[in-house]
Amino acid sequence: MQRRQFLGLAAGTVAAGVLAGCAPRAMRQLATGTATRPTDVAAFNAARRFASTRFGEIAYVERGSGQAALFLHGFPLNSYQWRGALDRLSPYRRCVAPDSLGLGFTRPAPGQSVTPAAQVDMLSTLLDQLGISSVDLVASDSGGAVAQLFMARHPDRVRTVLLTNCDVEPDSPPPAVLPVIEAARRGRFADEWLVPSATDKTFARSPKGLGGATFTYPERMADETFDMYLGPLTATPERKALCDAYALGLTPNPLAGVEASLKKSTIPVRIIWGTGDNIFAASDPDYLDKLFPGSHGVRRIEGAKLFFPEEFPDVIAEEAKRLWGVG
Repeated sequence: MQRRQFLGLAAGTVAAGVLAGCAPRAMRQLATGTATRPTDVAAFNAARRFASTRFGEIAYVERGSGQAALFLHGFPLNSYQWRGALDRLSPYRRCVAPDSLGLGFTRPAPGQSVTPAAQVDMLSTLLDQLGISSVDLVASDSGGAVAQLFMARHPDRVRTVLLTNCDVEPDSPPPAVLPVIEAARRGRFADEWLVPSATDKTFARSPKGLGGATFTYPERMADETFDMYLGPLTATPERKALCDAYALGLTPNPLAGVEASLKKSTIPVRIIWGTGDNIFAASDPDYLDKLFPGSHGVRRIEGAKLFFPEEFPDVIAEEAKRLWGVG
């Protein structure tokens, strides 16, 4: 499945190798980075903790000390997405990266909802349990929708927000995601869209797989990276059902009505947007820029696809530190 097929668009995306060839040299340098090499799978797994809550056993990784930063990942990824950002930002913040309900290594309680609204409730409880009163939010993709809901419901708990490509109220769910939701409605999303990439890493890196569809440089992705993301989601029928439920939670529009609250927000917000993403509309970052009174503007990363935060952790760290006024 091509990128557009992966999230419901028509065929015809540019192959990742072609994009890499035409991408600006500066972006390719950002992708390799000069900071500490990202934490590997073994270290990340060793660092994982579980918080026992009424929502279930919430998996999270924590690094650093002081004021807290909360990292919210995309779909169908998990907190491993932020490993490079945590390497770079843990000297400045107590970085907490949880796995969302229904994704990653979190084990939801029986019957627990995994909608964006439920994610907000879970995060508030998790922060309480960790003794954290306020956070700097860093969020991507569906995690960005959760971040906006969290801002609206708990404005006193948010110092700053750094958003990458994500849902916005007028574009949630985006048309590209509707076939994903339809597959989930049939109980087939995980089987039809994720299992092929989980079982065949060459396919996963191709334009038809998860890597080629949503990463700028899928050829750089290790086999173990796909295993980290897709292994938990495809391991059992129960986990596949939870993944389908997560997709179903993206409709009806989880952000409906949130604009009025966000228009009144004074929280500083910075937006970083990958222009190679065909899932969310090219106008969405400008919508966010105009929506937030405290917007610090938009930075566009030319040619970068949906999950570029994992590939360009130096960009995330640079913008976060500027927003936080550190480093």
